[in-house]
Amino acid sequence: MPCKVERLPGAGSNRVYYRLYAEDGTSVIGVVGTSVEENNAFITLSRHFSSKHLPVPCVLQVSDDGLRYLQTDLGNRSLFEEIKAGDYSHLKATMRILPRLQVEGGEGLDFSVCYPQPEFDKYNVMFDLNYFKYCFLKATGVDFHEMRLQRDFEQLADDLLALCSGSYFMYRDFQSRNVMLKDGEPYFIDYQGGRKGPLYYDVASFVWQASAQYPAEVKAMLIDEYYDSLKQLVAVESKDTFLENLRLFVFFRTLQVLGAYGFRGYFERKKHFIDSIPAAIDNLSALISEGVADGYNELKPTLLALVEKFRTKENAPKSQYDQVAPKADNPKPLVVRVNSFSFKQGIPQDESGNGGGYVFDCRSTHNPGRYAEYKQLTGLDEPVIKFLEDDGEITTYLESVFRLADHHVERFMQRGFSDLMFSFGCTGGQHRSVYCAQHLAEHLHSKYGIKVHVNHIAQTRTYDFE
Repeated sequence: MPCKVERLPGAGSNRVYYRLYAEDGTSVIGVVGTSVEENNAFITLSRHFSSKHLPVPCVLQVSDDGLRYLQTDLGNRSLFEEIKAGDYSHLKATMRILPRLQVEGGEGLDFSVCYPQPEFDKYNVMFDLNYFKYCFLKATGVDFHEMRLQRDFEQLADDLLALCSGSYFMYRDFQSRNVMLKDGEPYFIDYQGGRKGPLYYDVASFVWQASAQYPAEVKAMLIDEYYDSLKQLVAVESKDTFLENLRLFVFFRTLQVLGAYGFRGYFERKKHFIDSIPAAIDNLSALISEGVADGYNELKPTLLALVEKFRTKENAPKSQYDQVAPKADNPKPLVVRVNSFSFKQGIPQDESGNGGGYVFDCRSTHNPGRYAEYKQLTGLDEPVIKFLEDDGEITTYLESVFRLADHHVERFMQRGFSDLMFSFGCTGGQHRSVYCAQHLAEHLHSKYGIKVHVNHIAQTRTYDFE
């Protein structure tokens, strides 16, 4: 049994991650998934990659039902955080390792385990292009001829698939957030969506990641490192041909990303994705000027009109988020502080100087602390979470809290306020209040993309969602 368990901040998937500590201070990561097939993909790929001595987490143990597993702990430092701080020192090493994962990782791999499908095919391409059309393009109001555009999509799909050959592993979500740094070396995670596919796709995903906005010289350096490393493993075309083929995948990936930004931003109101759109539009504009859209007679003018619409802030399409975004002069971004506490220790004091906020009493809900098996656990631990959610009182309680919190956050964002506090109290500040604080923090960060500072006071634990 672990002596300490921490629930880690949520990511984009439905999987829940925990850090489990042993008495000697060592730790492993526990994962609880919702799909046996997706878990099996990750577990099988991890074991295959480990057998090839590739830098991935090792799967240590799997539950009988296949929904839970333990893996090695690669720490908290991602390549994304390093890049965000302006440190590019691990980029070269990352790009030199990628061809090994694609080529050596593909050797002897049973692609049938890949989830949700084993191979990059025309269905993949058309799905992503239509995702762009319906979730981004239509939302902007740009006019286009539906059938002619669909024919161009078909042609683009055929052009992309003509460049696919070999049994290579395509990571599909190769980005800096999925590279962890341990002992100064890059390790790869979250490749369970990978499949058999072209080499170019992952290079396009990483080098042209909109949020990274690498300078041209950095992009050139990354491609050089990748190409030189790839040549050591397989016979490759000339550098000029490689770059020409790569550019078509960059074009496709840019449209795919805009589709995701449209759905997550315009429809789900997540600010992070809205903020990423201008950089992706800049990438698209540069690609069009390089001629990559030439020959697609409906797609090219449609994209030119799209780029033009974003050239001025006044003409850019408005998301639902814009309706609640700050309107004050030079507003500071809203930061929400969420506390859990014990009423025995007193209600938390507001340290911002603004006053206000909310205090919620969780003691009306069923208390796990009454039962011996939960006394040493907290509201971040899976057994307590299951107890509370199976009972159901606390989820009903939070529905009302979420409605109130959403309204208040939206008004504060609209008025340009910079601070808001929510506090949840229970008897010991250990179970119900911790559960409620954590779930409100995750809800607000996910819905509005704002920074949320969490302080579980009785547990002496603080961290940020940002």
